[in-house]
Amino acid sequence: MNFLFKKFLFGFILLLAFSCAQEKTATNQFRVALLSPGPVSDAGWNAAAYEGLQRIEKELNAQITQIETKTPAEFEEAFRAFARKDYQLIFGHGFEFQDAAAAVAPDFPKTVFITTSGNTVRPNVAPMVFELEHATYLAGALAAMMSKSGKLGMVGGMEIPPVASTFDAFAAGAQSIKPDIKVIRSFIGNWEDVGAARQAALALMDQGCDFLIHNADAAAAGVFQAAAERNVFVFGANKNQNDVDPQHIIASCVSNIPVAFVEMAQRVRDGRFEGKVYRLGMPEGVVSFELNAKLQTQIPPEALTRIDEIRKQIIAGTVLVPSKV
Repeated sequence: MNFLFKKFLFGFILLLAFSCAQEKTATNQFRVALLSPGPVSDAGWNAAAYEGLQRIEKELNAQITQIETKTPAEFEEAFRAFARKDYQLIFGHGFEFQDAAAAVAPDFPKTVFITTSGNTVRPNVAPMVFELEHATYLAGALAAMMSKSGKLGMVGGMEIPPVASTFDAFAAGAQSIKPDIKVIRSFIGNWEDVGAARQAALALMDQGCDFLIHNADAAAAGVFQAAAERNVFVFGANKNQNDVDPQHIIASCVSNIPVAFVEMAQRVRDGRFEGKVYRLGMPEGVVSFELNAKLQTQIPPEALTRIDEIRKQIIAGTVLVPSKV
């Protein structure tokens, strides 16, 4: 598929999105758009954002539109297209959207651009930083308590700061329990290649890793496949994924993205928005570590007690979880 055809196709998709949205438009209706970097069927990062968008539609009577964007050029084109259509709020779902948001924002001062990660702030641009590190730290601690091999593995999509930071916290949590534990990370370079994620997970298991964590969006399905093949425990990420494979996903590191989306939309709609970094973690009740009830009997009671203690310490601020974002 050549570049010109790709650009034509993306433009056509944008036009189709607007056409569908116009059918639901009411006079002065609050309008919210979502740009996602991957499919909203991924049962994780993008699915949670789309769930948040749907809640905005239901709870705030908003007109909503979602489109999948892949490249920086598409990010900027979609931001501009929605802003020209008088959308009051546009979410760019990920760290990678912040440069495009900053570039477009001065031309559309009445539109608020929110990126779900990053540190770029303008009068009408702000990041929501989900401190998933609080949960991945607990995952690392639990894995270290239960690991028999003394080796843990991590499979990521793109090696961007928010993903690397969650893995740093996972390693720190593990090393807080066993300082000499080995933690190995692998990145596949995209968010959708299920086969590559499966191979990366199998390679980690071949090196002796008996617990895995992912931060790979749709590609995570490959990690879950590998865990099932080798009967290894794995942690879900971004959304509660325990039911995706209840026999192998021992717990999930969860960001309550839908709640955060609704809160931000209310701020924008009511004129309470401020251009600043919004940090959302366990103390704010947005991030959680959700154990899989179907596997909880396989976790030693003393490990459950210790995890609960660390959770309380994170919330109280007496355990400082490393973060680079």
